[in-house]
This record gives sequence, structure tokens and C-alpha cells, in this order.
Amino acid sequence: MRSLLRTLERATLRDIALVCLADALVGASFGAISASGGLPLWAPVSLSVLVFAGGSQFAAVGVVLSGGGALAAVATGLVLNARLLPFGFAVADVLDGPWWRRLFGAQLITDETAAFVLRQEDGRRRRAAFWLCGLALFVVWNVSVVLGALAGGLIGDTDALGLDAAFPAVLLALVLPSLADRRVRTAAVAGAVVAVAATPFVPPGLPVLLALVGLLFAGRPGTREGGAGRDVREGHEAGEGREVREPQNSRKSRKGASVEEPRVPVIEREEAR
Repeated sequence: MRSLLRTLERATLRDIALVCLADALVGASFGAISASGGLPLWAPVSLSVLVFAGGSQFAAVGVVLSGGGALAAVATGLVLNARLLPFGFAVADVLDGPWWRRLFGAQLITDETAAFVLRQEDGRRRRAAFWLCGLALFVVWNVSVVLGALAGGLIGDTDALGLDAAFPAVLLALVLPSLADRRVRTAAVAGAVVAVAATPFVPPGLPVLLALVGLLFAGRPGTREGGAGRDVREGHEAGEGREVREPQNSRKSRKGASVEEPRVPVIEREEAR
């Protein structure tokens, strides 16, 4: 754990701590909602350990508390977790080692861990960000769920506290710096428009997947050469057929004195044949 802390920058460690704090509030809210709705303590705790996905857990518990069956709750959770499939491809390089470590690492793939990995360019820092963020969130989330479930009868109406708003607010703060790129901003706006427009017509969870359509509007990175590259190319073409001799800055006289000569390049044009 100490090696992971030394690998990452202080700003990244601060952001991970803030995300853990926000997830602790959301986890406590989930535990309280589950307990106040009449579910036994083992239900939210088991979901937190085995599923470890806040959105899917809230959706599954919401289906059950509204009178739905277990199959409907599982199906809803699977639809919401389908968004993690492209995240798995994006962070696949950090899941190296034996099969058991890759299996446990797959359990730690969340919106937050993927966001921190994608912010890092160096391979070592990508792995450190993934494991540090994933392990910290796993511990904080499960502990907060247990505490929230135990205090569920005391909190009462958790919606009045607005704890559920902390999670999307932190995620928004994480992605805001990347919106400075025009291509990313275009994809994000297009995806948001598609998701909002589809929300009234499709089941919960599908708008997030439909937002991936925004990637089609991002385009490809430009390959056009800039002005500097053009100047270098033109200078290279213009220099063909010419011989450039570096000036001799100084020469020694017979007495060993150094006589400075003007730094004027001598350019001789090749005579046309």
C-alpha cells in the first residue's frame, strides 16, 4: 500500500479521498434505505460485497421494495452494470498477474476506478490508481453500508438529506477537466442529449448505454500538419540544391591569438546544369 501511495501524485490521492468520502455517504444512504424498507441486514451487506455497484444495488433494492420479484431485481442490476463492459476494455492493461488477482480486479471496476485510470498516462501510475482507488472504495463502501443499515431506523427519510446527490456531484467534478478538449466535449454533450431524450421511453439503465452514441460525434484526431511543420517542410524543399557552410567563428594566428570573424553564413548556390 505504501508503494501505491508513493507512486501517485498528491492531487490524485486527494481526489481519491474525496471520492471515498462521497461514496461513504451514498453507502450509508443505501444501507439506511434498505433497513428502513424492511430488508434484513444481510441483504444490503451481501449486495455490497458481491455486486459492489451503487447504481445496481439501489435499483435492485428499489424493485424489491416496490413489490417486484427477485428476477426483476437481478435483471435491472444487470442492465445497469452493462455499462462496465467498455470500462473493462479500457482498464484491461492494469489487470495483470495470476487469474485470482484478475478476477478480484474485475470486481473492483467501477465508474470511479475507471475515471482515475484513464487520467493516468504512465502504466505504473495507472495500476497504482486502479488498485488504490478500488481497494479503498471497496472497504469504505462496505463499512458505510453496514453502519447505514444499523442506523436505518434513526435516519428516517434519507431522501430529505440529499445524500444521493453526493455521488454524481463527485463524478461530475472528476470529468470536468477533460471537457476542455473539444472532441471530448462534443461526445459528452451528444451523449447527454441522447440519454435525457431516451429516459422517459426506456427502462432505467438503458439511457446510460445509449449515451455511448455520443462517441460517434467525437471524430478522429486531426492529422493536419501545423504551421511549424509546414515551414520546416517548405524550408527543406527550398534548401534542395544548396550547400550551406557553417562559418568559421575564429582562427588562430601564428602567435596563438584568437581573431573573431563575423558570424555570417556563406551560401553557395549550385550552378544550374
